[in-house]
Amino acid sequence: MAPKFQKGPDLKRFMDKKLKFSMNGNRKIIGTLRGYDAFLNVVLEEAESADDGNYLGTIVIRGNSIIQFEGIDRLATPA
Repeated sequence: MAPKFQKGPDLKRFMDKKLKFSMNGNRKIIGTLRGYDAFLNVVLEEAESADDGNYLGTIVIRGNSIIQFEGIDRLATPA
């Protein structure tokens, strides 16, 4: 039996870190994670296209278009 409540992604450790997102259509965007929700919709600040370097500013990316993401900034390791 499936659980009644399914939690969203746990991206707290990536908050305020610079991330690189790979998306549908072979697009890549780099920006600082400022927010997210249960559907993996994300808000990025100071975003820019990794392909051509165009500055995009503050953007929202729909979760269904994200293929993967990777951290560019180093994450703190738990003690």
